[in-house]
Amino acid sequence: MAKYQLRKTALDILVRVGENGGFSHLLIDRAIKTEGFSDRDEGLLTEIVYGTIQRRLTLEYYLDHFVNPKKKMQSWVKWLLYMSIYQMEYLSKVPDHAIIHESVEIAKQKGHKGVSSFVNGILRNIQRTGLPDVKDISDQVQRLSIETSHPKWLVHRWMNMYGAETTEKMCRANLFHKPMSVRVQPMKIDRHSAISRLREEGYEVEASQFSAQGINVLKGNILKNALFQSGMLTIQDQSSMLVAEMLDLEQEMVVLDACSAPGGKTTHIAEKMENKGEVHAYDLHSKKAKVVAKRALELDLTIIDAKQADSRELHTVYQKEHFDRILLDAPCSGLGVMRGKPDIKYHKSENDIVSLAGVQLELLENLSSLLKKGGKLVYSTCTVDKAENEQVVEKFLSSHQEFEVDRQFTTELPQVLKDAEGLTKWGLQIFPYEYDTDGFFLTRLIRK
Repeated sequence: MAKYQLRKTALDILVRVGENGGFSHLLIDRAIKTEGFSDRDEGLLTEIVYGTIQRRLTLEYYLDHFVNPKKKMQSWVKWLLYMSIYQMEYLSKVPDHAIIHESVEIAKQKGHKGVSSFVNGILRNIQRTGLPDVKDISDQVQRLSIETSHPKWLVHRWMNMYGAETTEKMCRANLFHKPMSVRVQPMKIDRHSAISRLREEGYEVEASQFSAQGINVLKGNILKNALFQSGMLTIQDQSSMLVAEMLDLEQEMVVLDACSAPGGKTTHIAEKMENKGEVHAYDLHSKKAKVVAKRALELDLTIIDAKQADSRELHTVYQKEHFDRILLDAPCSGLGVMRGKPDIKYHKSENDIVSLAGVQLELLENLSSLLKKGGKLVYSTCTVDKAENEQVVEKFLSSHQEFEVDRQFTTELPQVLKDAEGLTKWGLQIFPYEYDTDGFFLTRLIRK
């Protein structure tokens, strides 16, 4: 492998994410497949990329103290400095002199002597004088924004919505990766056997409290495990597993999954129904609908029919009261999944939230007529914003007297969630700091 390849790859990904809006997780996956890194190097690459993006506003604040604001910098130089400062400040295993040496060499290869001298000067100055203290920022919103690298508008919005304490806990939790969780395919293997096998192979795992099919992977790369590769395990966040658990499913039901890609919840629904009945899965994009079909195939689930459609138009495709159950896992701002996709926080705005809330309400309105009397509809999002969650449900119910929040919902929640902080009369808001999961909202409505 070429010298400095790992950090050159990290820099390339960072520039593509930071300047061109690429998705970090997809670019990292692609680099790992094409570059042939060792397991250890894969871990370091992921750490440098995610960590630098995760802490971007903090790193920007640090760098501003060492670079003249009038200084024109090429974007790759800026990202090279960000990732170097990140390693010096947050990664203890690599000595500063090695980080500086490698960064200067990359600057030489990508630029010219002037650039490498500039990079060297900045990093040695930081090494000599140390970084400024974020605690010196007097404004509370600004300080939390810089310290936890969340845009100021978002910190301000959350403080108004949830108060300072919850906001700070959310922001701090979002800086750290959560453990991966997987779901067993119960028609192929039971959870106890899967846990035993994984432990025998040196994995550190525990049973999820959210789903009887869930396993939390605390240590070990599950993607390289034979159980995963043979379709006995599926990657899915614990909070996302709650959806199928709370749909109250039975065999032979006719179920609609209105926004189904990438298919984790769809396949879980089919598993809960023991592959008996009908699951009609839709996505707005045909490419994504094909991903759902592929996932069903990998798990040997034959009751899923995945197609492309705008779910706002499905009331023109099906008769009224066609479905026993409907899942609307609505398109949302994704502000609950920043622990795994840190770039989200820099690409969203308050206007996005407002327009998404409109789409969510429209979907609920247009799908509601398709549910049978006595049928149940689960509405869920992977965000932590009231405008997309409680307020959408409240608006929908105010104009649809034939629906109400299912009172049984809270009694059927897993024990660990029965007195959750985010439980309201509209549903359950899970915050990312509570159970080491994604931030997530769900509720269950019933048609009277």
